[in-house]
Amino acid sequence: MTDLKFSTLALSPDLLASIAALAYESMTPIQAQALPPILEHKDLIAQAKTGSGKTAAFGIGILAKVEASNPHTQALVLCPTRELADQVTKEIKALARFIPNLKILALCGGKPLRRQVASLEHGAHIIVGTPGRILDHLQRRTLHIPSVQTLVLDEADRMLDMGFSEAIASIVQGLPRTRQTLLFSATFPEAIQSISQSIQNQPVQIKVESTHAASQIEQIFYKVSEENRLSTLKMLLKQKSSVSTLVFCTTKEQCDRIAEELKNSALSALAIHGGLDQRERDEVLVRFSNKSCSILVATDVASRGLDIKNLETVINYQVPRDPEVYIHRIGRTGRAGNTGQALSLYTAAEKAKVSAIEAYQKSGVVFGKVEDLYCPDEERIAAPSAKHPPMQTLKIAGGKRDKLCKGDILGALTGGTRQIAASQVGKIDIFEDHSCVAIEHAFSAQALRVLAERPIKGRSFKVKIL
Repeated sequence: MTDLKFSTLALSPDLLASIAALAYESMTPIQAQALPPILEHKDLIAQAKTGSGKTAAFGIGILAKVEASNPHTQALVLCPTRELADQVTKEIKALARFIPNLKILALCGGKPLRRQVASLEHGAHIIVGTPGRILDHLQRRTLHIPSVQTLVLDEADRMLDMGFSEAIASIVQGLPRTRQTLLFSATFPEAIQSISQSIQNQPVQIKVESTHAASQIEQIFYKVSEENRLSTLKMLLKQKSSVSTLVFCTTKEQCDRIAEELKNSALSALAIHGGLDQRERDEVLVRFSNKSCSILVATDVASRGLDIKNLETVINYQVPRDPEVYIHRIGRTGRAGNTGQALSLYTAAEKAKVSAIEAYQKSGVVFGKVEDLYCPDEERIAAPSAKHPPMQTLKIAGGKRDKLCKGDILGALTGGTRQIAASQVGKIDIFEDHSCVAIEHAFSAQALRVLAERPIKGRSFKVKIL
């Protein structure tokens, strides 16, 4: 970390007040290196691991230049997934909380196009979205970008992996040539250099240290045969798993197969990948983030932008080919001052990948023994959370369009004679047409009866357990 304060930057009082309200004190290394050239309106290509503070870096840079009195779109942020776009939108809105009359809009797939068109008719100063939906609006002429001063490509490597290069090129054609272009990427393949050369002008290049302290993340590698890879994963989950474990796989087919195998072993597991529709993705993410599911099996692309608080364990079912991908994966745990563990399975054929990680980190890794994981009484040593997560999710058939808010749901649960204690209620998520609330497992049936019998905001809604 650095001791440089945001107050040393030439930022408006409103923006500094927003930064202070978020308790951002000293700049992170990526912010300290990126913000000066961003504020000087230079192009930038930056490599930084997840959790480095890059969203605040480009968010502050955008907000420092945007003019609320100008109704046209002045900044465009492209993200690979809806989840990341939503996360970026929320953070920029938080940074803009004391800047009056500023409109920030998210445009992503999986949301009704009609409502987005209606919002665009009122204008937006900053647009955050996925390339496919942004291009869709441009082709429909419902979005106009000739006044954009700043273009941001966030998680650029994943956008290229997902096949968005043509969509990005089409979007860039509609932008002013004199714009500022900021490119952020966790990894730095040749394709990133190529797209930088085609859309940027003499970019400043920065790279923030992309390794993790051993005291922050415990890393252990287990040598397996291909035949016992799955059985070893199960043992790891039963002995070393926690309330929240993210298992990385290579393909969506592998994700589905492994999640099904884990469920057949009575483990609380769900899969997430690009093959799920938006409703399925939302439900999976809600259940994992609110601790109603303990194990999430995911591909690298699907995991981008997941806003998972206090993720305790990351498991690599296979060692990734690129050491930077490994660093990015395990960086999802051990964040915000917490510690975490990263466990990886490798075969003899994958030993070169482990050596590449050691060379990249400039340190050796710890090797565990698979035989130490075996126990004759499997049920006795099984981590309770791996089979029985602490929470259960109730889905309510009412959401934003019904004017419901978190307070309405909490009030319905905690009021009356058959009330649920507020301490037994977990995360509440409000979507457009439904809401989800996490309840301590032992009280979920009672909460279901309470919500089924008691009106919420004067109305009755269908409720079920996910």
